[in-house]
Amino acid sequence: MISIHSCAGMAELEACVQLQIATWGYDEADAIPRKSFLLAQKIGGQVIGAFDSDVKVDAATGPDGSLVGFAMSLPGVKSTPQGPQPYLHSHMLAVRASHRNRGLGAQLKWEQRREALSRGVRHMEWTFDPLEIKNAFLNIHRLGVMAREYRVNFYGVSSSRLQGGLPTDRLLAEWELDSPRVEALLARRPAAARAIEIRILVPVSIDQWKASEATRERALAVQLENQKNFQQAFSQGLAVVGFSRDTDGNGVYELGPYS
Repeated sequence: MISIHSCAGMAELEACVQLQIATWGYDEADAIPRKSFLLAQKIGGQVIGAFDSDVKVDAATGPDGSLVGFAMSLPGVKSTPQGPQPYLHSHMLAVRASHRNRGLGAQLKWEQRREALSRGVRHMEWTFDPLEIKNAFLNIHRLGVMAREYRVNFYGVSSSRLQGGLPTDRLLAEWELDSPRVEALLARRPAAARAIEIRILVPVSIDQWKASEATRERALAVQLENQKNFQQAFSQGLAVVGFSRDTDGNGVYELGPYS
């Protein structure tokens, strides 16, 4: 039985910290401490957990072994033509390895949306690695985010094993929480078709290339080529409006007019 709700108490927040370390492999300098999770909640952010009541809680599973996923966001304010706009920056989403590929990541994101809208917050953002095919599929295809900004080496040097030693390039996901596109996806209705002008491919083998020193230069070459293509497309007023996988499993970003 999986339940999803805001984390409460130090044990649940500490479980988020430990799952963060297990997921990204951060060293002490990069890991976000428990007090920062607590502060996020206190200043209007979110720390939402997914809990599996069937998980046996013991010394091996940590302070709250039933936590199998979490999403953490921070509050922000951005300038818009209509004036200051409050929003949430979703900084982390993690699911325990034993519970991946079950849709928990999407459930956590939809709960973030529900909670944000309950407070009148209509916009969320986050960054994600454009080389991560699964993340892109979740963010764009299943949740309906758009992207029109490419941030080069956004976090600088990272100790995360998932980064594979590459620069921390990121796309900025923009999630309009009550847009017709997002509401259609939540209701599992087809979203309106978008005009596609450019496609940018991510090879299905990119994770393997990043993981090995022998092939890391190959992964870097893909990153640099895609960086150039994204920046050129964004400078022309295009945005990432779709994402698909081809018959070989490669990820395909679909770019077209934003409006």
